[in-house]
This record gives sequence, C-alpha cells and structure tokens, in this order.
Amino acid sequence: MEAGSSSFKKLKFGKLKVVRQRLLQRYEHQPFVSCLAGFYSCQWKRYQRRRAEPGKCCCKMRECMFFPLLVGAFFFSLVFLYMCGEAKNDYNNFDWYNYETLGFWFLWSLVLLSVAALLFTYITLLLVLALCLLAEGQQLYLHWSHKIGTLIVLSCSVAALFVLSILWGDQWETVRLSLQITAPYLHVGAIAIMVLLSWPVAFHAIRADRKVIQVIIVGPYLAILLFLFLIPLGMYSPCIRQMGTLGPKPDLIGHRGAPMLAPENTEMSFQKTIEHGGAGLETDVTISYDGVPFLMHDRTLRRTTNIKEVYPNDITENAAFFSWDTLQKLNAGKWFFKDKPFSSICVPSKADRNWAMNQTIYKLSDFLRLAERHNKYVIFDLYRPPDKHPYRNSWVNRTLEVIFESGIRPHLVLWLENSMRSFVHSVAPGFQQTMGRKAPVEDLLMSNIVKLNLAYKEMSSEDIRKYAEANITTNFYVINEPWLFSLAWCCGAHSVTTNAVHILKNLNQPLFVMTPKQYNIMWILTDLTSMLLISLIFALHWWRERSFSCCAKDDDPMLENGTYNKFKTELNNMPNVTV
Repeated sequence: MEAGSSSFKKLKFGKLKVVRQRLLQRYEHQPFVSCLAGFYSCQWKRYQRRRAEPGKCCCKMRECMFFPLLVGAFFFSLVFLYMCGEAKNDYNNFDWYNYETLGFWFLWSLVLLSVAALLFTYITLLLVLALCLLAEGQQLYLHWSHKIGTLIVLSCSVAALFVLSILWGDQWETVRLSLQITAPYLHVGAIAIMVLLSWPVAFHAIRADRKVIQVIIVGPYLAILLFLFLIPLGMYSPCIRQMGTLGPKPDLIGHRGAPMLAPENTEMSFQKTIEHGGAGLETDVTISYDGVPFLMHDRTLRRTTNIKEVYPNDITENAAFFSWDTLQKLNAGKWFFKDKPFSSICVPSKADRNWAMNQTIYKLSDFLRLAERHNKYVIFDLYRPPDKHPYRNSWVNRTLEVIFESGIRPHLVLWLENSMRSFVHSVAPGFQQTMGRKAPVEDLLMSNIVKLNLAYKEMSSEDIRKYAEANITTNFYVINEPWLFSLAWCCGAHSVTTNAVHILKNLNQPLFVMTPKQYNIMWILTDLTSMLLISLIFALHWWRERSFSCCAKDDDPMLENGTYNKFKTELNNMPNVTV
C-alpha cells in the first residue's frame, strides 16, 4: 500500500515538473511575444495582453470582422506592387503621359513604385505580426492607429488600381504576359507561404473544442491549398517547351537609337546602337516648313531641345512649322542630363558627356547614310504635316525623294507608313513593306507585306507561327526588360524594338526556359514536399496538445495567460510533494 502511494506521488511529482518546465519556457519566451504585441497592439506590458483560451476564438468579434480587411489590404497592395513592378518596361510611356498632362518632365513612375512598395511593406509587416501572435496563442488586438493605416492602404491600393485601369488599362496585358514567366516561381512561393501558415492554423484548429470551429479554420485553408496544388494544370508558358525547339535570338532594333545612353533621335544615339550591335534603327520623321525631313518624336520641340531658351515664344508651336535653318540653331542634347528620361541611364564618360551636350537635331538624309554605311535596317514613323503646311499633301513624295538621294539600299528600308502604300511599292519595290497591325494572312500577302510591327501586348506565339508560315516576320515594340525579351524569344519573335540594346545584347538565353518534364518534376516535388511538411506540423501540434493535456489535472487551470503574475501564481499553487 505504501509502495503504491509512493509510486503515485512520484508520478504526480513528475507531471508537476513538466508543468513547471513549460511555465518557465513560457516566461523566458515573453520578450519575443512582448515585441510582437508591442508593434501590433502597442501592448508592451505583459499584463495588457491575454492568451487565447483553448477552444475559444483567437480574438474578439470586432477584431474578427477587421482581420479580413487586413488580408484584403495585403492582397490589393500586392497586386498594386506587382503591377507597378512589371510595368517597368513602360515607365517611359507613363512619364511621357504625365509630361503631356502636366507640362514638365519628372520620373512619376518611380514615385508610383515607391508608394506601392511602401504600402505593401507596411501591411505585410502587420500581417506577419498577426500570424506570429496567432502562432504564439495570443489574442489579436490591432491598435486603432494601425486600423486607420490598414484602411488607408486598402483604399489607396484599390483607388490606384482603379485609376490605372482607366488611364493605363492595357497594362493588365503586361501583367498577363508576365505571368507566363513568373507564374512557376509565384506558385512555389505561394506553396511556401501556405506551409508557414500551417503552423498557426494547426495550433488553433487542434485546440478548438468544437468540430464546427475546426472545420471553419481548416476548411478554407485546405481549399486554398488544393487550388494551389492543381493550378499548374491551367498554366501556360511558351518558355516551357521541348529541348531544341527554341528559335534564334531576336534581332535588336534601337528605339530612337539608344535613349538610355544618349539623347534620343540624335546621331550619338544611333552611333551607340551600332556600337552595341543593334541590327536596325528606329526613329520618327517630321518634315520642316521648307521641306527637310528631320527626326523628332514629339509634336513640339519643348522636351528634347532648348527652344525655351532660344525661342521662348514658340515652345508650343508644332515642330513642322519651323524652317531647317531655325531648327539647326537648337541644342538637342543638354536636356538629357537635366531631365534624365530613364531611371537606369548609364553614367557616360567625360568624352561622351561632351559629345551628348553638343548634339543637334538630326536630318533624315544623314540618318539614312549612317544606316547604309553600317548595313543597318531602318524603320520610322512618318508624321503627316499639319494643316496649312506646304508639304501637307506631298509628304510621302518628299520623304521618298530623300530616301532615294541618300543612296541607302532598298531592302534596308522597312516601310511602315500605310498611306499610299501601293504607290510606294510601285516606285520602290525593294522596300520591305511593313504593317503596324494584325490582319488576315491573305490580306497581308495581297498588300505585299513581309513584316509586322506590333505592340508587345499583342504578342502571341500562335500568331507568330501562323505569319511565319507565310514568310511574314514579326517585330515587337518597345521591349526593354529582360523578362519580356525572354518571352518574345520563346514566342518566336524575329526582332524587337528596344531602348536597352546595351542590356539585351548580353542575354544569351531566355531567363526562364525548361522542358515540360522538368516543370512537372518541379511541380510534383513542390506539392509532395509541402504536403509532408504540413502533415508533420499538424502531427506535431496534435502530439503537443495531447501530451500537455495528459500532464495537467482536470481541475487545474489551463495555461491561458503568459504573464509573470500568473506564472508566479501557478508555481505557488503547486502542492508540496514529499517522497
């Protein structure tokens, strides 16, 4: 009898030692929890916060209603940031739009990206803090200042996406194209996040005292996980292809030359394109009042010349109403260092800087001779002069005269202008007739079209293949980012127009390319590994909860609170056990 009593006391003493050890571990863990709760709830004192009771909700009803807003703010800010990040290829177009609206040049695209990054970083930190507190079994209480901040992030992200969808709606096509490159990596990242989320989900689901609560916690989690497991079934990317089916690297055509290295549409800009191995030169042609075709993209001379200093009263005048003698007096290079049209402009040497500072407006005839000397293709947008211009109705003829006088070989000219195409083909049959829009193959062949010049948002591997079968090549504009160039390469594009010849020339293979077998192995391994880790995490929480419940007496208080006061009280309440 005495031996049995002694054994019972030893067993009880062992259980109490386990409970005491857990209490000590919890007390030593308090600085980390205090830091989490301090940043999330501004509750830096231990007595200010409470642990979630086993089987009960992890927060009050008001906090439960606000938590979806926090998740929603994270989702919309993520979409906003992703859209801004992938839109980097078109930052110059965005800044150009704002220049036309506001009248002065500024890199608004970087401001937009910075705001998106700030909103996302703030809301992500709050969400991470919340998940860490849930993993620690703490009740959630988001401080009122953070609630205001969450509402600001949510409203700003939704408003920004709405405005961008109206003013820059075609950018969603860029997002769609980017997913053909980033989707496999985003899939792996999403699975990794679900593995991390399994810790707080398992913690609260296993502690729940009702099956309904367990279903509410685990059900949505498993549904999202199943969706992520199966989403690769609907994923498409031209960069997932059989070995040996990748075509040659697309040729590079300098968009207004090399505008990241030199002032656009100047001799230096085209020389830089040639220096970096560009296969062709793209530009914009305007005809002066006295009939001299020259290179100018804008309707006015305000952005790319010093007309404000030389002719301050004519800054809004159409560039076509100036004579060539007047245009020659303008500087076309100083603005480049003042306005910095690209955030990634390379720092030039002192010699290049002096060269750029002395650039003038470039004539079409000089441009064509330069291309002929270096055997480069030329393609240009030809602007029709405005009303009351002497060459309003003879602009095509005047341009053809200059082309013939320059001596450039006809096959180097990619004729893009659609007006009077039949006439141009009759007088210059050697020109490569180029169309700026998609059309049925039969119509293109009837018009003697041999090349398509399309916006990159119209990129489609099926269309490229269809046109190639009819010996019609495709060029896409304007492609600056390596990921977008990689996609064009995988789709089978024959050439691209770019501002970044110096960057894309170094790309020897697409950034992302793998065989279907390799991708299936990556997909299956990711899913199996995540399933194993999630199962282990759930099993660990089940084992911990079961072992802890076995060590605690039914009438003893559960370890709901991690404060020092309760820790001390529970230690003091332990009965003395004598052996």
